[in-house]
Amino acid sequence: MFSKGQIIFGIIFFIVFSIIIGYTYRRDLKLHKKFYKGSFWVLIAFIGFIALVSAIKFLFA
Repeated sequence: MFSKGQIIFGIIFFIVFSIIIGYTYRRDLKLHKKFYKGSFWVLIAFIGFIALVSAIKFLFA
């Protein structure tokens, strides 16, 4: 399926990519807090909407 070299490359790539993403998130944390203040409520509304649509589907299907 995958060679040993491909598996090692995938693991190393995942680790390095995760470190870079974490570093850039930490660096931009102040900007995230400033510009995306109410985004949590948008997420809650979206999850609620999906739950409502799913409930309606299971009730009437």
